[in-house]
Amino acid sequence: MKLMKQLLAMATIAFATAAQAAPAVPANEAPDALVKRISQDVLDTAKNDKSIQAGDIKRVTELVETKILPYVDFQRMTSLAAGRYWRDATPDQQQQLSAEFRTLLIYTYSGALSQVKNETVEFKPLRADPGDTDVEVRSQVNMPRGEPVPLNYRVSKTATGWKIYDINVLGAWLVETYKSSFASEISKGGIDGLIKTLQAKNKALANRPAPKAK
Repeated sequence: MKLMKQLLAMATIAFATAAQAAPAVPANEAPDALVKRISQDVLDTAKNDKSIQAGDIKRVTELVETKILPYVDFQRMTSLAAGRYWRDATPDQQQQLSAEFRTLLIYTYSGALSQVKNETVEFKPLRADPGDTDVEVRSQVNMPRGEPVPLNYRVSKTATGWKIYDINVLGAWLVETYKSSFASEISKGGIDGLIKTLQAKNKALANRPAPKAK
């Protein structure tokens, strides 16, 4: 469904960039409070920014870098998507793969935030013990029309605070979705083959017309 694709895109944009060290989160901020704060901030900005509503990729990227980047463990997500092949990749290959994957997500979902209108996000009570370092934050997206859409996050505690590293829309985890396609490309051409495939996709996406707001 087109609507579900847009929702997945809205969720996935959170992983579009995050390959560098980030500052610590506010002291003692709980993982569900962190995700709620980020989500509300991004939704509010997207709803009120005319450039984002027009599908401006530069403005979308700026929003992701300033509002989301500090709180996403993108390298972990990339390593999980690559699976066992990540261990066999050289540091240079890992860096290239992370960079191309990041760019792919930016281009692929650049139009997602322009679709944000009157949606709201409702968070469920956190099911976790005080000492847990890996938790799932559950929420749902309430649509102006139709049933609420489940939207969950996997969050882990790092030296610089809680970081998001995976997301689930309608029962499908993002990492698992990419893992199968990554494995297929690696089986045909190795890590370098996957990198080249992502580079080709990114080049094609970079040359497409900018998305238009509806």
